[in-house]
Amino acid sequence: MKKQLQSFRYALVGIGTAVRTEAHLRFHIVAAVYVSAFAAIAGFSAAKWAVLLLFIAAVLALEMINTAIESVCNLVTRDYHPLVKLAKDLAAGAVLTVAAAAAVTGVVFFFNSEVLGKTAEFFAAYPVALVPLCLSVPAAVWFVWKGPGRNNKTK
Repeated sequence: MKKQLQSFRYALVGIGTAVRTEAHLRFHIVAAVYVSAFAAIAGFSAAKWAVLLLFIAAVLALEMINTAIESVCNLVTRDYHPLVKLAKDLAAGAVLTVAAAAAVTGVVFFFNSEVLGKTAEFFAAYPVALVPLCLSVPAAVWFVWKGPGRNNKTK
């Protein structure tokens, strides 16, 4: 049991490191928060929530796998090598593929008259809800660009 708990600790350290150092991961986290908020406002069904959560998890996980592959490649060599380039490009392509599928699914789920109507009704009934939404945007931009850490990598 102690070994399993230690494994969870290592995983959490990995996630924390990725959040501190990877702007792309922070962007995906911010997108997931906004998507989740609007899905809640729209009253998504359990099936739609399942699809959204699977896409969110897949994009975040692939972003961390991409970072792991880049890190190992950088450990092996800093010089140009076609196989290192291929590994990095394939990993980035995997993230892009799933993120694009998530974005298309988001368009299908969110940009229809029912969801847009529910969202408009919500903000008409609770206009004060626009205040935290508007205030969250600069905080989200700061989080993506600067992040919580001091020594962030730049991509």
